[in-house]
Amino acid sequence: MTDPAPTVTLANGTAMPALGLGTWPMDDDEAATAVATAIESGYRLIDTAENYRNERGVGRGLRDAAVPRADLFVTTKFNKRWHSVDGARRACEGSLERLGLDYLDLLLIHWPNPDQDRYVDAWQGLLALRDEGLVRAAGTSNFKPHHLRRLVDETGVAPEVNQINLNPYAARAETVAFHAEHAIVTEAWSPIKPHEMLDDPAITTIAERHGRSPAQVVLRWITQQGYVTCPKSASPERQRENLDVFGFELDPDETATISALDRGEGQVTDSDSFGH
Repeated sequence: MTDPAPTVTLANGTAMPALGLGTWPMDDDEAATAVATAIESGYRLIDTAENYRNERGVGRGLRDAAVPRADLFVTTKFNKRWHSVDGARRACEGSLERLGLDYLDLLLIHWPNPDQDRYVDAWQGLLALRDEGLVRAAGTSNFKPHHLRRLVDETGVAPEVNQINLNPYAARAETVAFHAEHAIVTEAWSPIKPHEMLDDPAITTIAERHGRSPAQVVLRWITQQGYVTCPKSASPERQRENLDVFGFELDPDETATISALDRGEGQVTDSDSFGH
C-alpha cells in the first residue's frame, strides 16, 4: 500500500487529501471495483458526480473497503436541474441515498449554467446544507472568476473548492489567481489529459531525470503548487503510481518549464456556454 496523500486545509478548516480517485466515465460496476482497490492502495479522496451515473457503484466500493467512513473524503456534484435553494437539498439527499452515506465531505455545483441564471440560489442552498452538517465543505466546479465573484458579492461567502480543468497545457492562471485571493482551493480534473501531453519532450525529459513517469511528473507539478487533483484510473497498478508522487520534488526551473507549456483558455470547455 502507498502512503495516503498529504492533506490540504480548506478555508473552513476541513482537511482534504491532495490527491484522490476520479471516477468518470466508469459505470457502477467499474466504479465499485476501482474505488475499493484505490482505498486499499491508500486513497482517501473519492470523486464522483450525479452526472457520472455511478454514485451507487462508488457507494458499493466505499462499503467494500475496510477503511472507516471518517477516514474517507467523498465528493460529488449536482446538475442544473437542482439550481435552487430547495433543489440543492434534494440533490444532496439523492446523492446521499445513492452513495449510502449520511453526509458528504464536499458537494459541488457541477457547472454554473449562467444562461439559466440560478447558480447563486444553488449556492445559497448549498451553504445551508453545510451549516446543517449534511456536507462538510461546499464548493463549485468549472466556475470562472466572474461566476465566483458573483457568489462572493451576493452571499459574502466564497467556495472552499473550485474544481476546474487544469493541466500543463491549461494552467488557468486567471482563475487560480482569483482562488488564491479568496482562499479557494484549486482542484484539477482531467490532470493528465490530453494524453499527447505526456509525450511532450519538456515533460519526458524531467521524468527521465527523476526516474518517474510523465504522468507522475504532471501530478507532482499540480500538487506541488498546493492544488488538489483526482486522476481517473481503474488499474490498481496505475492507481498506485498516480498516488506515489509525494516522494520527489520538482525544482523551480522544472516547474517553470512545465508551466511554460500553457496554451491558454482555448484548451478548456467554456463554462459560459456549456453545462448540465
